[in-house]
Amino acid sequence: MAFIGRLLPRELRLFSIIWSGQLLSVIGSSLTEFALGVWVFQRDGSAGEYALIVFFSMLPHIILSPLAGTFIDRWDRRLVVAISDAGSGMTTAGIACLLWTGRLEVWNVYVGVFAISSFVALQTPAYSALMSQLVPKHQLGRANGMNEFALASGQLVGPLAASTLMVVIGIYGVMLIDAVTFGIAVAATLAVAVPRLRSRLTPVTGETPSFARELAFGWRYIATRPALLRLVAFFFLINFSMGTFSALFTPLVLSSGSAEVLAWLLCVGSLGLLAGGMLMTVWGGPRRRVHGVLGLAPVFGLSLVLIGAQPWPLVTGAVVFVFFLTHPIIDGSDHALWQSKVPLEVQGRVFAIRRALENTSALLAYLAVGPLADRIFEPMLLTGGPLASSVGQVIGIGPGRGTGLLFVLVGTLPVAAAVLGYASRRLRTIDLSLPDTHDETLELVAITHEARDLVASGQAGP
Repeated sequence: MAFIGRLLPRELRLFSIIWSGQLLSVIGSSLTEFALGVWVFQRDGSAGEYALIVFFSMLPHIILSPLAGTFIDRWDRRLVVAISDAGSGMTTAGIACLLWTGRLEVWNVYVGVFAISSFVALQTPAYSALMSQLVPKHQLGRANGMNEFALASGQLVGPLAASTLMVVIGIYGVMLIDAVTFGIAVAATLAVAVPRLRSRLTPVTGETPSFARELAFGWRYIATRPALLRLVAFFFLINFSMGTFSALFTPLVLSSGSAEVLAWLLCVGSLGLLAGGMLMTVWGGPRRRVHGVLGLAPVFGLSLVLIGAQPWPLVTGAVVFVFFLTHPIIDGSDHALWQSKVPLEVQGRVFAIRRALENTSALLAYLAVGPLADRIFEPMLLTGGPLASSVGQVIGIGPGRGTGLLFVLVGTLPVAAAVLGYASRRLRTIDLSLPDTHDETLELVAITHEARDLVASGQAGP
């Protein structure tokens, strides 16, 4: 990965070392996710057991993230990222060993997935805060684009590689590869020296430190800043829409198409995600990052409307590409906003509670939209259904059209959120109204690395 560093601006080269390890780790995790899903489904053929993997993978992000934030602001964030990778790698290796010895049960998979997701819940806000220590404000958009590119790479490469590797080396071999990638990620993280900034990692509220106060601090920080609170509400709707897509896109496509069509559409979506990550990496997003969030939300929402309104695969493919293309830009702009507006010393607590709220929205979508589609919307657009002679004349009738109508309705949420966001002076001016707290926290980092470079080049004085 050394060549990646040479292609990036100097300010991103230290971060690129850690990012390279995380890229391999993300791809490795995608291999295991695909392989375990296949193993669970082929073992009993139960869609319910397969769905529980998703449930146990999301649960820690909701119940453990607030706790994680408190520890992240107390500990060295580089070590938090490394320990999280190490824990995930050991858990994966343990599952692989159980599988190798023929002792793996489905409940072992649930426990393992919960454990790995718990480490991820600890790592994600720590990694985002660590990025703030390494990347200057004007490069945060590009750095977040690199992260989106890594996630897209895992989504695209993981299933394709896993399906081949499972034939060649078996599922346990795939999982051991994942464990090795975690080890590489740990080594890459520990290879970068990051000053701990101890003088800054102190309470900013003037209150006596206590675990209970710190646990609630992340929410209080957001709740007392209306612009950030509105941004959280905005993303609650965005993530609900994304959760709806994740939960219902497969049944929507399979209601009128084949598994081959579904695979092709998912591949096109992954390419759109990859293209969006590359674009964000090269471009860095708009100068006023709120426009990268609010400005693309209508495109994101209208893509959902078009996906639901028509069943033609070619049109759906083009729309799915655009839908996923917008995602890295919206997310990258949002992450850069938070990283530049929230003081470094409290980012762990604030980012953790923010992530918990966002995952709650997605989990609500997973729990709600399936029953809504099956019990309410699908019957309304079957032949003779209540909406067959009205809405059905526009989007069609038959299997899948009720789910399509649900997509249309949910797609209006991001559009409405963008309209309300621009109507809110606090939110549309968040770039200007909230002061940047980021660049001054990089002073010690910059001085430290400049001194190290001078010593390495022999230009430093005695």
